[in-house]
Amino acid sequence: MPRDPRYDILFEPVRIGPVTAKNRFIQVAHCNGMGMSFPSSMAAMRRMKAEGGWAVVCTEETDIHPSGDMSPLVEGRLWDDRDIPTFARMNEGVHAHGALAAIELNHSGPRDACLYSREVPIGVAHQPVWAGDYPAQARAMDKADIRAFRRWHRDAALRARKAGFDVIYLYCHGSSSLIGDFLSSERNQRTDEYGGSLENRLRLVREILEDTHEAVGSSCAIALRLTVDYVSANGEPDMEESRNAIELLADLPDLWDVNVRDWNRDSLPSRFGPEGSQEEFISFVKKITRKPVVGVGRFTSPDTMVSQIRRGVLDFIGAARPSIADPFLPRKIEEGRIDDIRECIGCNICVSADFTMVPMRCTQNPTIGEEWRKGWHPEFIPTRGSEDKILVVGAGPAGLECARALGQRGYEVTLAEARNVLGGRVADESRMPGLATWGRVRDYRVQQIQRMNNVQIYLESRLDAQEILEFGSPKVVLATGGTWRRDGIGRWHTRPLTGLTASAVFTPEDVFAGRHLEGPVVIFDDDHYYLGGLLAEKLRQDGLDVTLVTPAADVSKWTHATLEQGFIEKRLHEIGVSIIEKHALTSMAADGVYIQHVQSGRQRTLPCASVLLVTMRLPNDSLYQDLAADAGRLHDAGILSLTRIGDCLAPSTIAAAVYAGHRYAREADVPPVDGVPFQRELIALA
Repeated sequence: MPRDPRYDILFEPVRIGPVTAKNRFIQVAHCNGMGMSFPSSMAAMRRMKAEGGWAVVCTEETDIHPSGDMSPLVEGRLWDDRDIPTFARMNEGVHAHGALAAIELNHSGPRDACLYSREVPIGVAHQPVWAGDYPAQARAMDKADIRAFRRWHRDAALRARKAGFDVIYLYCHGSSSLIGDFLSSERNQRTDEYGGSLENRLRLVREILEDTHEAVGSSCAIALRLTVDYVSANGEPDMEESRNAIELLADLPDLWDVNVRDWNRDSLPSRFGPEGSQEEFISFVKKITRKPVVGVGRFTSPDTMVSQIRRGVLDFIGAARPSIADPFLPRKIEEGRIDDIRECIGCNICVSADFTMVPMRCTQNPTIGEEWRKGWHPEFIPTRGSEDKILVVGAGPAGLECARALGQRGYEVTLAEARNVLGGRVADESRMPGLATWGRVRDYRVQQIQRMNNVQIYLESRLDAQEILEFGSPKVVLATGGTWRRDGIGRWHTRPLTGLTASAVFTPEDVFAGRHLEGPVVIFDDDHYYLGGLLAEKLRQDGLDVTLVTPAADVSKWTHATLEQGFIEKRLHEIGVSIIEKHALTSMAADGVYIQHVQSGRQRTLPCASVLLVTMRLPNDSLYQDLAADAGRLHDAGILSLTRIGDCLAPSTIAAAVYAGHRYAREADVPPVDGVPFQRELIALA
């Protein structure tokens, strides 16, 4: 299909210093949980981005010296020449597809405690290490340290060039880079030539840019990644000073990569902001510099991308999360396949990998992180290995992805859904406040399936065991989801709560179904992900008095890992939801509910007409148990395999459900592996 000419501007080559990008798409630096710990996985993932059409493919943060050791975070590392082969492998794959390879060099200063290297952290001043509240301090740098720091950057740039990088990034972040700390009037209290005036605070940035240009600038482009909303001494963003800083450095970098300071706003969850949300902060940069500018904004719409270019906001479309959800996003636009884009939903499951320190995951793209481990490609999948017809029961995220991927392989698939809508929990949750974008999980898969003649969907088709036995399908996949418990059992309680009255106890399914709750409502959130806070917001919008009780120290505690927690808590306070942390619901009585402090044991009563329990889910596996109870019946019916996937096997995230569906489709005709079902990256003994 030919490319829509409206998007031609996106595929113009753009010069960046001594190198040329083949189009306007840059996969900017992003964490991935692989880096130095899983280098083969990292290299394969980056190579896939290049194959997908990104003109520039960048690493994650890469620390340049043991005094900037970012452990326990799994990032890149370029301390000496022994680290070069890791990046050389990545770059070989990136270059094979005509893309430029970029590296983001960084020294995080007092952010990290050097827990692996055991070096003493250094900083612009004496100050505590702030990541994880680790009880250590960074020492203030003297002039000798500054000279050494410049040398480390120069040496790292030379190693990067030797590894085959085309673009060398210097990281000037307002809260997680040492050169960013020097620029900050909030952190930099020095009285020498590196402190005080803006020109002085810019001195180190300028020197390192000049050093890097001198070292590698004849063959490599030099990029500066800068946060534009630096916090001033009074704690407020000082956009005027940011403008002045960029004016003073205007044409020194070959490329400006600009974003906002706080990670939760830089990778803004879709629930709290739209595509292109950074424009108001970064649009001034192109008016100052003659050099190209790249920025981010969870861009998934090519029309929005073109608008950013034509209106002079950006020269390059930068992306981290959209490049994860669909590594082939540029190529699909170029080939006129807009409807095939797997659009990022902004759930930030990918971000959570940085906190959990494991290879990155994605709700939309189940193949991310599996390119090397399992040999999975996001666009290609082996053709079917048998003529077996497959029945998939349940059209939630697991069932939809299973049917889609099986259909792509060429299998004849029947997808039976008990309800009159597709999407399962995604259909329910995407109707809640702010989660409409999450409906893309359903919409992408339904759209793909509807093009397939070999996949048939049947709504309002609740099948029982006998109907499945009579269906005549050799392979049966059960993706029947899960159901929230009504008895209070979860992380905190291992036995049912006492005094629960059926007429006054509700679960999330009741809210999704539109059941009426009387106020005041007490939500007991023992799940700690987004749903408890989300339902509190929904019920408060409905006009009810709502109190959210959680045993955790924070409301929606796990969403710290997805950068949502601060937004969730702020919103709940703004709309008048009462939050009681470090308390557990213990029982229900006629006049309300009893709650107990998780440490002191002190009890108190809350007035309550309705209790909403958000504790844990049980798999809807009764159909499986019925069928699996009699192997003879399965054999007589010609059923060769009966498999549970997704929440039907063990409730988890939507990302896990999509992965489960995809995995079944990949492995439907592959003999089970007796052992580890993927390649491992084993450490070679010295």
